[in-house]
Amino acid sequence: MARMHSGKKGKSGSTKPHNKKNTWIRYTAKEAEQLIIKLAKAGNSKSVIGLTLRDSYGIPDTKTLTKKTIGEILEENKLSTELPEDFIALIKREIEIAKHMEKNKKDFVAKRGLQLTESKIKRLTKYYKRVGKLPEDWKYDREKVKLLVG
Repeated sequence: MARMHSGKKGKSGSTKPHNKKNTWIRYTAKEAEQLIIKLAKAGNSKSVIGLTLRDSYGIPDTKTLTKKTIGEILEENKLSTELPEDFIALIKREIEIAKHMEKNKKDFVAKRGLQLTESKIKRLTKYYKRVGKLPEDWKYDREKVKLLVG
């Protein structure tokens, strides 16, 4: 499948382990859930928690071990954020580009990047409203969201 704003067709991406029963993992499902909760209380996002579990604790996939995703575990323990992680990352990128555009008015490449990022945010907003992760009356305003995310 092609990329969103370019004609390129990348193939990179990680693959899940073929062996569903990983006998070499030293942690039980309950211990893995406690690790996730501890890492979330330290202020880490879902992706950082997954990377830490993989790199430091040797847990390649929490779903095969606990039968739940990291997001489900965080929701059960009321530790999930009010806005989804990918949405927050896009908003932060858009704020940084807008800040750059204030200093560099003639940077047309950055202007195009700002337009593309705004369109991604609008598309994600529509999706998250449909799914129910955002309220139906939620409006995107850069200044309000800057306070929310910043």
